[in-house]
Amino acid sequence: MTTSASHSASATPSGGMCASILARLNAVPYWLLAIPLRLAVATIFWNSAMTKLANWETALSLFAEEYKVPVLPSELAAYIVVSIELTAPMLLVLGLLTRPTALVLLGMTAVIEIFVYPLAWPTHLQWAAMLLVLLCRGPGMLSLDHLLARRLGLPACSRG
Repeated sequence: MTTSASHSASATPSGGMCASILARLNAVPYWLLAIPLRLAVATIFWNSAMTKLANWETALSLFAEEYKVPVLPSELAAYIVVSIELTAPMLLVLGLLTRPTALVLLGMTAVIEIFVYPLAWPTHLQWAAMLLVLLCRGPGMLSLDHLLARRLGLPACSRG
């Protein structure tokens, strides 16, 4: 009986501490979590563009010989991809057109996974997870999307 009483007494403080920690974690605002998501995804695609632009001839060769995206001619695919990889990171960092940008990058990630590097699914799954959060929840309050929505008088649910 004494052991049971001391066991439940010691469980209560640690239970209270866990509840306190969980409450603090749950109180972290979404906009604060969205910032590293936006920056992480932006970095991935920006670095990819910089690699291609560092040697454009090699990039064109990769699109023609290794990537082989269906339907599009390889040179056109290279220009489209680099354009997206240059534009999307800037939009994400600014938090401008975040949801459409996340959708475009999610589509690009799907094409890369399905047609180019299907064995790289663990990496692509991480990209997709970050992009899905941004697509579903938006960029957060610290963004141009939020500022524009406020200026235009859009409802809070569309501000992201």
